[in-house]
Amino acid sequence: MTRADGCDPARLEEAVTEVAAEKGFSGTVRVTRRGEPVLARAFGMASRRWSVPNSCDTRFRVASVSKTFTAVAVLQLVERKQVRLDDALVDFVKDHMPRLDPRVTVRHALTMTAGIGDWFEEGSDDWAAEWAALTSSHPLYLLRSNKDYLPLFTGKQSHFPPGERHLYNGAGYILLGLLIESVTGRSYEEVVAEDVFARAGMGTAGFWALDDLGPDIAEGYLTPADSPTPYRTNHYATTPAAAADGGAVCAAADLTAFADALRGGRLLNEETTRLALTPQVDEREEKVRGYRWMYGFGLTHILDDEGTVVRWGHTGEEDGVSARLYHYPRHGLDVAVLGNISWCAGDMGWAVHDAVEGA
Repeated sequence: MTRADGCDPARLEEAVTEVAAEKGFSGTVRVTRRGEPVLARAFGMASRRWSVPNSCDTRFRVASVSKTFTAVAVLQLVERKQVRLDDALVDFVKDHMPRLDPRVTVRHALTMTAGIGDWFEEGSDDWAAEWAALTSSHPLYLLRSNKDYLPLFTGKQSHFPPGERHLYNGAGYILLGLLIESVTGRSYEEVVAEDVFARAGMGTAGFWALDDLGPDIAEGYLTPADSPTPYRTNHYATTPAAAADGGAVCAAADLTAFADALRGGRLLNEETTRLALTPQVDEREEKVRGYRWMYGFGLTHILDDEGTVVRWGHTGEEDGVSARLYHYPRHGLDVAVLGNISWCAGDMGWAVHDAVEGA
């Protein structure tokens, strides 16, 4: 592959190896171009307890990258005219949240412009202390399905009227998961597995909980400053099972297969695919790293000064889990970065970005 295609594989290899060595990255990195592998590397340990190294086929939790799967499942319902984007969300979740503002639409939940209180306010200035307070008052092991999150946000005040602006929000995606179940009569996990994973060719993706014995799944690790050991597992630090706002399990090849299937029209028809890949709302007023940041339907888009989408995708972070899924339209490149140490995928994702964009 030449630089005209987006990057030099040797430059990519150098950038990935350098970050892994300097930052202690543990996980896998996969880059494909129109479905064909360009780079696949694995670093660190899948199990420090049993000295099992990560491989390119190791599966990882992907945290909020799962929101993209939820968005596609909802858009499939829109495509089949079982749901409309501007329908009131409460019409589908009234058994769970009857007092939801009737002005909140399906579109608002997808684009995170509903303004409703979140089950955990990730934008808090003191999120670490607030997370500790939440986990001490509401044991995480109780959160094993979408409805289990309802007591954490259904009584909260809204932040702003629906549609006023974007504010990152997982509760809206929990409600979308419940919408999927209401409309289809199937579980959220079944719908995504059959209608998203299977259709995209994501052969090793699934919904294993932390206490399941799924094969080839990396353990998640924290590196607490006050611990006598350098690592401990995330079994008591994050939610045990997946929900509609995050937590599916994938290998890197599953994520690049998903991105290829989404942009290739194998999950949605041409019109809905175009809609799914169109930025909808500004995430923030200011530029970050020189880019305008916009959110769409379960995807973050970064745009250059000409308004061209440079990259779309999603990030995922939770204790012991760090993930990135990116697509670069100008180069036809799909990038998956999956890590099993907290906050380890960000530096790797930007290193790949700079190699692709020639920074």
